[in-house]
Amino acid sequence: MDLSLGEHPLVQAAILGVVEGATEFVPVSSTGHLIIAADWLGFEGERAKVFEIFIQLGAILAVVWLYRARLTRLLTAAGDPGSQRLLGGLFVAFLPAAAVGLLAHEAIKRHLFNPATVAAALVAGGVAILAIERWRPRARIAAVDAVPLATALGIGLAQVLSLVPGTSRSGATIMGAYCLGLSRVAATEFSFFLAIPTMIAACSYDLLKSLGTLSAADVPLFAVGFLVSFASALIVVRAFVSFVSRRDFVPFAYYRIGFGLALLAWYRGGP
Repeated sequence: MDLSLGEHPLVQAAILGVVEGATEFVPVSSTGHLIIAADWLGFEGERAKVFEIFIQLGAILAVVWLYRARLTRLLTAAGDPGSQRLLGGLFVAFLPAAAVGLLAHEAIKRHLFNPATVAAALVAGGVAILAIERWRPRARIAAVDAVPLATALGIGLAQVLSLVPGTSRSGATIMGAYCLGLSRVAATEFSFFLAIPTMIAACSYDLLKSLGTLSAADVPLFAVGFLVSFASALIVVRAFVSFVSRRDFVPFAYYRIGFGLALLAWYRGGP
């Protein structure tokens, strides 16, 4: 579907930047929303695919900026047991999705990056969140630097599910961590920290493979998308952490289910 913005690529870039920044760190699937938004905007082709990868780095930079003091302590406090435990946990949690993604990357891109898969995954993920919130697992771990390695591995295995577009990387890791005993805030912050190596690795891999498709003329488009993604992620991350400290994840579940069902109806109707 083309929303007649083809003559305004910078407007498209700004819209997609907002979509990326607003959805990357909440459990609704940024990749899924980008696939849908790009389809509706008629933003297609190899350059569009590289653009969608690149603007994720803007959202990641927002988390790095917001947690810069904590990340600096984490990387410089070599003798601190909590920092060592968190670094080890993040490394262990990073490995499963990195390994599976490397092996199945092309097949996933070829077969699963489509609106129907996104819609079905949105609905399935929403139902899963409702089930988990009804179960209400008991929180045993209140801080990200207290996550045992075995628990970190479990979170990493949950992240593998996010390779299916529409599942949501943040949704899989947050809900996985929540099920494994982290408090909502700790689960959310662990997901933020895990996103940094995961997304930098994934984006770098894709970008290195695709650099030949770009030219100097693409710089304004990519710059607008990157900056808008960064700015919108700054706002959303702050608001999301405040939200989960007071509320559960049920509203995101209903949003996923409603949006997913609407998408299934839309594409089945073939407008």
